[in-house]
Amino acid sequence: MSESYELNVEVKVTEPEVAVVTVSGDLDGATGTSLHHQLANQIVHGRRYLVLDLRAVPFMDSSGLNILIRASNEAKGLDGSLHLAAVSDVVLRLLDLTGISVTTPVHASPEDALAVIASQRSAEPGRAGPAACPASSASHPA
Repeated sequence: MSESYELNVEVKVTEPEVAVVTVSGDLDGATGTSLHHQLANQIVHGRRYLVLDLRAVPFMDSSGLNILIRASNEAKGLDGSLHLAAVSDVVLRLLDLTGISVTTPVHASPEDALAVIASQRSAEPGRAGPAACPASSASHPA
């Protein structure tokens, strides 16, 4: 059995409906449950737009892919979206091979993803622009 490293997850709520989730460590069957719980918690608390900063994820297996697919579907069910950011070449290759990079936006950085989300949100009917809300931050080791 191979050794699995701890997965760390940090959540920063940038607006009431938007969160950036920074993930570090291997994302696999042994560690993925903690990420799934963090993402589900964000959706339960009204975050329709999620950005996953994956720059510190050197490895992902099918369990990690399943978590991304589930989170994307849950966000879409709330008229939101999941955005992946700063993906390593190894993980991006997996996303490309499985077609996830076609259905889930992949951005060079979390800032790029947030800019796209701001543009999408400002185009929503009945919304004049981004909601004014002071940013809050919470860190959760998984």
